[in-house]
Amino acid sequence: MFKKKSAYVLPVVVLLFLSLITSASTVGTLARAEGRGDTVQHATVYIHSLHSNQGVLSASTDEIEWYQGAEADKIFAQREPEAAAELGGTPDGYYIVNDSQTLTTYRVAPDATVTMQIYDRTGKLEDIDIHWNEKISLEEFTHQFAKNNNLDLSQFPYHLTIKDGVITSIVQQYIP
Repeated sequence: MFKKKSAYVLPVVVLLFLSLITSASTVGTLARAEGRGDTVQHATVYIHSLHSNQGVLSASTDEIEWYQGAEADKIFAQREPEAAAELGGTPDGYYIVNDSQTLTTYRVAPDATVTMQIYDRTGKLEDIDIHWNEKISLEEFTHQFAKNNNLDLSQFPYHLTIKDGVITSIVQQYIP
């Protein structure tokens, strides 16, 4: 499905990208914007569905805990000690914990930014490839999310920025 890369280039690029995600292991953090009282939350989620009602887009999400690097290895060893002992750490440098299946619905701001790593640009399976941090419109994301014949976007985690209960940024997390 993906074009062959050097055995070292792709893992290095993936690890580099993962290190750039500042909210990667910080699930549900809250912060007040200086002097304004705005509530900003960062959450890592699976998006189960996108739906529009009278022109207002909403996302139904399942919050997860995303760990990477040494922190992922530690959590992996705690939760799956036999596998961790056999493998010596997480297989791909990340670990996802999803102990709750509770869904939360957020309104999506009409001007929300969307950053993707991989999606079906042409409808041809052989064309699907990684394009790191590609900005697309919210309209294009909604269109792509509805398609799942070649690549199901609901299977990827997303890092959300939520301001006063409204999603303002969606960043797809690539998983190998």
